[in-house]
Amino acid sequence: MPATTNGASVSVWMDTAQVPARPPLPGDLDVDVCVIGAGIAGLTTAYLAARAGRSVAVIDALGIGAGETGRTTAHLFPPDEWYASIEDKFGQANARLVAESHARAIDLVESIAAQEHIACEFERLDGYLHALPGNGLHDLEKEYACAARAGVPVELLPRVPGLPFDTGPALRFAGQAQFHPLKYLAGLAAAIERHGGRIFGGTHAHRVRGDARQQTVSTGHGEVRAGAVVLATHTPFNDRVVMHTKQAGYRTYVVGMEVPRGSLPRILLWDTGDPYYYVRLESPEGLAHDILVVGGADHKTGHDDHPEHRYDEIERWTREHFPQAGRVAYRWSGEVMEPSDGLPYLGRNPMDDENVYLITGDSGNGMTYATVGAMLVNELIAGRDHPCYALYDPSRKPLHGLADFASEQARTMARYGEWLTGGDVDSVQEIAAGEGAVVRDGLRKIAVYRDAQGGLHAVSAKCTHLGCAVHWNSAERSWDCPCHASRFDIEGNVLHGPAPEPLEKVELQEGGAPPPRSPRAGMRGRNVR
Repeated sequence: MPATTNGASVSVWMDTAQVPARPPLPGDLDVDVCVIGAGIAGLTTAYLAARAGRSVAVIDALGIGAGETGRTTAHLFPPDEWYASIEDKFGQANARLVAESHARAIDLVESIAAQEHIACEFERLDGYLHALPGNGLHDLEKEYACAARAGVPVELLPRVPGLPFDTGPALRFAGQAQFHPLKYLAGLAAAIERHGGRIFGGTHAHRVRGDARQQTVSTGHGEVRAGAVVLATHTPFNDRVVMHTKQAGYRTYVVGMEVPRGSLPRILLWDTGDPYYYVRLESPEGLAHDILVVGGADHKTGHDDHPEHRYDEIERWTREHFPQAGRVAYRWSGEVMEPSDGLPYLGRNPMDDENVYLITGDSGNGMTYATVGAMLVNELIAGRDHPCYALYDPSRKPLHGLADFASEQARTMARYGEWLTGGDVDSVQEIAAGEGAVVRDGLRKIAVYRDAQGGLHAVSAKCTHLGCAVHWNSAERSWDCPCHASRFDIEGNVLHGPAPEPLEKVELQEGGAPPPRSPRAGMRGRNVR
């Protein structure tokens, strides 16, 4: 299990896998490819590059699987953006390309697990999309027709078989899959190293600079010089604006509940809701029961300071539909990056040199699209074309979903008005143990957390990306930015980009009062405003 993770909650994957930590970068290094991020996107990219004979270094600020891969539900299933929507927006030919890329990604995960002897519980099974009451059959019929035109093996059924409730009409997608994501990453990391690659944990990348010949990645432990750099950090940290106006971060919540072993069919299940519920089974070794994994209740990052009620909503829904559900064994949350037009951004980083690549915009299909991205980027590094290059190109214009895109940007800009409002509380004395709150101090705001022993941890509330005021997340004990989904721990360290640097630390006086500020400091604050 990673020594450091990006939140307080623990997923079933963290609890049932050991992922050995890697040491930090020992100093300067020269390689063909530097991959930033040790989740499924980064490690798959590194594996394919190393297998092709390239020298590879992977660096990660936390550790292998300590980001969003360890917080997924590890479905390998059809795109969150339905085929009907993809066909409407991008055309029938591109819908077929999406379907083919998904199929190739699942095949690749299966083949890597087999070839490298990774015991990651990879399992082929059927996926079912079922209609909610009132949604009607029409949407499913349209999705069925579009999926079939895209070449997807799909079947329209009156209900999902073997469940304790009547789902109503459903689509059956054959040949989908699931796996244990951290066991897969542990095996993938070992395979990378067998092929000559190197992996370094506890190494935060601060900056990427260079030219079309060579890029230099600066870290606190040295520099990595590489012919190509791949940003596999879930969202890029070296872009200030470009990509962050084209996607938005959402929190999604998962509950794992005990059910009798073998009492439910081994399938993937999701519904037509918005946000939807998604369901799978996990069977931990040595236990007499399965874990029913149910996710949903999404919301925009930083827009719910106390999201624990979302776990309660998922548990309530689960007990209503699965009466055999017993004890809640796990509760965790993760981050989803929603692209403005529904498809991920995979390829060359816009407004950057041609040898800087990114993989982002997972849209609820992180395991699949991360694998697609790794394949596509490796083709580009090798100087070869890829059939999906234009479709997934990060520099494409957001021609689809423009109304939602404009509305999203307007809501983001409105958040900057919070600098004119008061704090969450009037003084730090009002903050309970184990809680955090933002306190106003003149022209600035301070984010303060009180630990179980009463100690105060204070940092600037100003996000180091584009200056939004962070919000407290009581479920993960983190500071979350409501503008572009950066996240920080109680000491201000970056948990999730695009913020490139930690929050500035603030020293409090005895009793919790902020230190006095000089007139010059106050003037600087007014000038910045």
